[in-house]
Amino acid sequence: MTRDATRTVSLVVLCQTAHFLTYGGIALLLPLIREDLAISFAEAGLLSAAATLSYALAQIPAGYLSDRYGPKRLFFAGLLGWSVLSLALSALHAYWAAILTLFVAGAFRALLFAPGLSLLASWFPRERRATAMSLFIVGAFAGTLILSLAGPALSAYFGWRPTFALFAALGIAAAAGFWKAARDRPRSGPVERVALREALGVLRHGIVWVCNALQVVRFSVGTAFNFWLPSLLIADRGLTLPEAGLVVAMAAALSAPGNSLGGYVSDRLKNPPLVIGGSLAILACTSTLLVTVESLPVVLLVIAVNSIFIQFYFGPLFLVPVEVLGSRTAGLVTGVGNLFANLGALASAYVLGVVKDTSGSFKWGFLGIAALCVIGVALSVLLAHMRKRDLRSRQRAPVIGSAGAATS
Repeated sequence: MTRDATRTVSLVVLCQTAHFLTYGGIALLLPLIREDLAISFAEAGLLSAAATLSYALAQIPAGYLSDRYGPKRLFFAGLLGWSVLSLALSALHAYWAAILTLFVAGAFRALLFAPGLSLLASWFPRERRATAMSLFIVGAFAGTLILSLAGPALSAYFGWRPTFALFAALGIAAAAGFWKAARDRPRSGPVERVALREALGVLRHGIVWVCNALQVVRFSVGTAFNFWLPSLLIADRGLTLPEAGLVVAMAAALSAPGNSLGGYVSDRLKNPPLVIGGSLAILACTSTLLVTVESLPVVLLVIAVNSIFIQFYFGPLFLVPVEVLGSRTAGLVTGVGNLFANLGALASAYVLGVVKDTSGSFKWGFLGIAALCVIGVALSVLLAHMRKRDLRSRQRAPVIGSAGAATS
């Protein structure tokens, strides 16, 4: 890799680490936030849902603008806006104001995802792009690991508000460093802007919609686990916040290499649907066991296995539509996929809170997540068939005008 490539990739990962100090901090510190604001589990779920709704709605504009104007400036604006509003959140005492702030912050956070993935992938050769996309999540898990180890101790000494404000300030500093040192990859030849008509054509492609359905499954599962795990451990398993923090740290430590390994395995096997379906089959089992086994050591083992596979298929799933349709519209198809992922996350975050308030346990919520994983396995089989057909068609005819796909 060139010096610009190494520096830019490292900065994107670093910024993701800083970003997840605040994003993950909402989930980890949620028991303290609930107590401070005097809200129920369902109302706490709405905090996540508010940020997720605007985040989801802004995915397609973020991806489209990234394809037209380059990802660097959008990624910078996203991290800066999210971090500034997170700083404001640490000072708010009214529940409705927190909801409104997170709704606006979610739109800025959307500018991190599709532009960030596109920026990372642009610096890697085609045959290593699933691995490249997996690096984006490594920063998220690094941030979660640091948060899980430092957050409980800092919040116990200073309170959740100063702790959260500190994490937000680190995000602002990371954004400034990124703006100064990161680079968009230079494009060879004249820049071809993606026309709106071409963008709409991409959305008519069948494989995009199968991937969108899998994205709903992916982030429903991920949100159920990542957002509600600390609350589940404290409310249903009787752990303290520091103990829950250690479990979340363990989960993050296992998720980061699992994510990169998933991208590597997909690139080596050249079979992303196999990685996607296998991961979801394992997650169906762990989601069931998480709320049915009684032994705490076994629960910890289940969490460890779940953590390895929770994002094992992240890179392969985002790769498939780009692989089939070409890289010119990578930002758009990534944004569309993440829109649907976050619609699943929005429902997951709220519904599991309602289930907890209604039944007194997270059990039925996670059994529903297990059923969703089984549906995902079936979708991965369909995806394998469609991918094979479309790649064969693309080899015969590189430009597929009627389907709206672009050449790479």
